[in-house]
Amino acid sequence: MDNYQPQEIESKWYERWESEKRFSPDSQQSDQSYTIVIPPPNVTGSLHIGHALVNTLQDVLIRWKRMQGFKTLWLPGTDHAGIATQMVVERELRKKGIEREVLGQEKFVEEIWKWKEQSGSTIFKQLRRLGASCDWERERFTLDEGLSRAVKKSFVDLYNEGLIYRGEYIINWCPHDKTALSDLEVDHEDQDGFLTYIAYPLENGEGEIIVATTRPETMLGDTAVAVNPDDPRFSRYIGQNVRLPLVNRIIPVIADEFVETEFGTGAVKVTPAHDPNDFQMGQRHNLPSVNIFTENAVINDVYPPLQGLDRFEARKQIVETLKAEGVFRKTDKHPHSVGHCQRCKTVVEPRLSTQWFCRMTDMAKASLQAVDEGKLRFVPESQAKVFFEWMNNIQDWCLSRQLWWGHRIPAWYCDDCGHIIVSEDPDVTTCPECQSTHLTQETDVLDTWYSSGLFPFSTMGWPEKTKDLEDFYPNSTLITGYDILFFWVARMVMLGIKLTGEVPFPEVFLHGLVRDENGEKMSKTRGNVIDPLDIVEKYGADAMRFTLTSLTVMGRDIKLPEKIIEGNRNFINKIWNATRFTLSHIERIGEPLPLEVVEPGIFDRWILSRLNQAVADVNRYLADYRFNEAAKSAYAFVWHEFCDWYLEIIKPVLFTKLGETAQTAALSVLFHVLEKSLRLLHPIMPFVTEELWQHLPGTEGTIMLAAFPEASATKVASVADAELLVELISVIRNIRGENNIKPNQKIDIICVSDQAELNRNLVAYQDIVRALAGIQKIDLKDHLQNKEGLAGGVGSGFEVFINLSESIDIEQEINRLEKEKSKLLAKQAQIAGKLNKPDFLSKAPVEVIEKNRSELAEIDVKIEKIDENLNTIRKL
Repeated sequence: MDNYQPQEIESKWYERWESEKRFSPDSQQSDQSYTIVIPPPNVTGSLHIGHALVNTLQDVLIRWKRMQGFKTLWLPGTDHAGIATQMVVERELRKKGIEREVLGQEKFVEEIWKWKEQSGSTIFKQLRRLGASCDWERERFTLDEGLSRAVKKSFVDLYNEGLIYRGEYIINWCPHDKTALSDLEVDHEDQDGFLTYIAYPLENGEGEIIVATTRPETMLGDTAVAVNPDDPRFSRYIGQNVRLPLVNRIIPVIADEFVETEFGTGAVKVTPAHDPNDFQMGQRHNLPSVNIFTENAVINDVYPPLQGLDRFEARKQIVETLKAEGVFRKTDKHPHSVGHCQRCKTVVEPRLSTQWFCRMTDMAKASLQAVDEGKLRFVPESQAKVFFEWMNNIQDWCLSRQLWWGHRIPAWYCDDCGHIIVSEDPDVTTCPECQSTHLTQETDVLDTWYSSGLFPFSTMGWPEKTKDLEDFYPNSTLITGYDILFFWVARMVMLGIKLTGEVPFPEVFLHGLVRDENGEKMSKTRGNVIDPLDIVEKYGADAMRFTLTSLTVMGRDIKLPEKIIEGNRNFINKIWNATRFTLSHIERIGEPLPLEVVEPGIFDRWILSRLNQAVADVNRYLADYRFNEAAKSAYAFVWHEFCDWYLEIIKPVLFTKLGETAQTAALSVLFHVLEKSLRLLHPIMPFVTEELWQHLPGTEGTIMLAAFPEASATKVASVADAELLVELISVIRNIRGENNIKPNQKIDIICVSDQAELNRNLVAYQDIVRALAGIQKIDLKDHLQNKEGLAGGVGSGFEVFINLSESIDIEQEINRLEKEKSKLLAKQAQIAGKLNKPDFLSKAPVEVIEKNRSELAEIDVKIEKIDENLNTIRKL
């Protein structure tokens, strides 16, 4: 075997797996199925670190279940990503001097399909680099023929049931993208603004009402002034009229409990066409709605002096005009939350518009009932509370988007009688009400998340009763980020229950976001973006996968320092070298015998026991979605117990005379543990484990289909003695480290214990203990009175001491410890000073403050330990 070269190994094995159709469930014979559908990335996308995380975790589960004998399907797909894709293609066409409007909808959509065929598979090529074992022959696209059929069928059924309707409603409008947005597509940011106070004269000329507003420009659309009915300051005005400044419209003063008496003056302007709360108030009081903006958010002809002016410029002009007319009273600073389009960051405009909506209340109730009845479980459980809170306050879903790319709403309008026809038939030609043939098809498309919401079952062939739907729906689990709990997860649950009668998956694991090593969100502007493909190129996919798995702590975001990835690359090298070590001894000694026919020694039994525990732990942790614990258990066993301990212990045994009983047993156990360890690690590190497994004697096929290790219920006998010897060596190593004793310096030890068995084993295995702990002489005692000048450590029923005067240069060690202490004291003063500054505590992020506190606590412990060591040495 040559040295480990990940690029060569990874490309070789992935091509072989795919060509042999190893990812397809069709060749797997099992009555039990296990299914995951991929959270479909945008067709415009390329692999980012979030994709790397979610797809690594899914692949870990899929590979684990495949090795457990399940008929596994990991179904890949991409999302047509309406607005994102339309923007990309528009930009490309603009470079050629072509505008979308000139092409027309049909030709423009043709251009997008061309682009999709050329560039739409980029991310799946990248996922192959990561080792994703998806069944690529089942790849789906949310606009392909089958999924389009499911979208039309579901839309028509929900419309006929009265759940989908068309109506006028206040919606979020993006003036840049010129489309409606759902509430979830709006990001709210706190900004410093102003409250402008304006006097509205009473119609009878006997006074005025002063209102306060953050948006004075929308006064052009006011149709009332509202006060709280319990506010005595305004009770005499209720039922009177005021004159709207600038446009001189006469509007009523109304009473509504929604008005907060503490806000501004206690009187507010009501603009039903441009504020969601005002719209509701307008509905309650039958107020007219006056739209003052075009779709670009510029003033329309409602007020000719400002017609064509941008909304923010209009705000300035209106304030100046109000001052000139003598009705401006004052402005106060007022922080408030402003909605921005999630994609283009434009300030969103609330706008009264005719759109398509879906009633959500009943579907939300059914989803909550599924959680209550245990049919749907969230991991971590805290996400269930978030889910309930959102579902209990759910609003009707605005489905329509003013885009050209997407699922066109299957509706036609009769130009003669106004009847709306909703049909799966793509060629509606006649109005069923008046028989007119003058029909206009709806041009709006559906929100991208609608088709994504059908993904768990539409990809399996629904609404047809297909074999895949029977075998793989409901899916087994869903893995995704907590940031799309409402965008995607909630909608899949609601639509799944409504359209199929079943929860689409019984469990949802919601992982955190990947941040940089300081816990900061990754962004191009910060320059802290980690490209997973760069990491794969530098360290290999297995190192990347193991790192992401080991850092996935339930309920937390992930901090990703590159040094951890480098450390996991070293872990792979460790496994590689352990395999080379094993194969070299098999070549020299001969093929290992089955475990059943050898007589394992004390340390052989110990490593078999530790392996059994690691296997039990990994299986348990994966079943509970405790990915970090599964990786940690496998790592601790393979690196520390197998490589650091067992391999070192058996080296002298393996080099004894050929045919010795201990040698035969050690080789058999070594091979057994290595082979099982490779299978244990395969779901997390598929490439290197396949490569190494293929080099082992007696292996056939692929490790992908080899049985995943299962823990034995039978305990390995007599491992306590070995555990005690391992602990003893560890204690000696700690003493050496704490007292800076050079690794190659042999020392004498005193072992104090009244355990006869330990003392016997220490004599029997003294060669191993001496070699691993760097010992020259072992002095066994049952008690020790004078411990002066000795450095010691404590274990389970024993104490170990070394004579420092014989082991170190006392003066040199005192100087070293004092220098180390000085450095620590300086660092201690620096951090303590920072933590004592109120400015730092009030402005620094919580995680930075906690990091400093933790570092200070560690320094305190180190100084205390140095003082103890100095005290001991000075007594010498």
